[in-house]
Amino acid sequence: MLHVRSIWNGAISFGLVSIPIKLVNATESHSISFRQIHSEDGGRIRYRKFCELEDREVTQGEIGKGYEDADGTIIPITEEDLSSLPLPTAKTIEIVAFVPADRIDPLQLDAAYYLQASGAPAAKPYTLLREALKRSNRVAIAKYALRGRERLGMLRVVDDAIAMHGLLWPDEVRAPEGVAPDTDVTVRDQELDLADALMDTLGEVDLEDLHDEYREAVEEVIAAKVAGEAPPQAPEPAAGGKVLDLMAALENSVRAARESRGEEAGDHAEVKALPARKSSRAAPKQTGGKKSTSTAKKTAAKKTTASSKKSTAKSTAAQSAKKTTAKSTAKKTPAKKSAPRKRSA
Repeated sequence: MLHVRSIWNGAISFGLVSIPIKLVNATESHSISFRQIHSEDGGRIRYRKFCELEDREVTQGEIGKGYEDADGTIIPITEEDLSSLPLPTAKTIEIVAFVPADRIDPLQLDAAYYLQASGAPAAKPYTLLREALKRSNRVAIAKYALRGRERLGMLRVVDDAIAMHGLLWPDEVRAPEGVAPDTDVTVRDQELDLADALMDTLGEVDLEDLHDEYREAVEEVIAAKVAGEAPPQAPEPAAGGKVLDLMAALENSVRAARESRGEEAGDHAEVKALPARKSSRAAPKQTGGKKSTSTAKKTAAKKTTASSKKSTAKSTAAQSAKKTTAKSTAKKTPAKKSAPRKRSA
């Protein structure tokens, strides 16, 4: 049983079936809270609530709700007034439909709650609704009233419990107008290939392994201050700069991601060998500088096969007439003479 204080007691209305339940928070905040202090002496800053008619401080028990009319008149609204609203959802989570889960836009998701069966009589209908949701692979859409307003909710099964996500009303979700770039951008296939490679390299993650590093850093600062030590210094930010070459940035990102996962540094060659990238970029590079390309190829060949240059050239000549011509040309004259002949052609 969940030992958490309920924030709302009522019932789920499932057709003519009524299921008594308690609403409890499904999430909790672990963020570090701070107090406001007077910077000069460290004194606490507190806010006191005063009645402007009597000019005195009042306690929380003396504070109620009021609605301010257009002319400034305050109309008192009591808890009794709110609890007796002429709404079927005042104390009931009224299921109105069952829909596939993918019909719910994640932008609508709000706070999450668990619906806890209230007492033994609620066990059977609660289990019935839970199993019906499981078997149908659908979620229930419901209306309920909480904290002074009627709300929309989505009921789904989590383990052996029924959870409810508060939903924003459709008209509370803004359209993404003016958010996307307003200029025409063309994304090349080789850029998408590298983006895919980066996503594959980053892979999946178990959310249980993720933690709040900001909170841990704040805790370190607090511990250091308590111990009278100097707080830890922030690491130097990585050298930034404008991204002038998206392809290079993607390649570097893949390389960095693989190294961070403990993969071999040489594994990044697999990314550079993507078919789409080489087929589309090799031709433009050769037309602009064949001399440097051929020279680079010969230099690489000299480094790797210096002891067997002649035998390699002979076998190459047997495989291709074009390479035979290149071999004979290379023997007769230096690369400087052959390169101008290729550019003029």
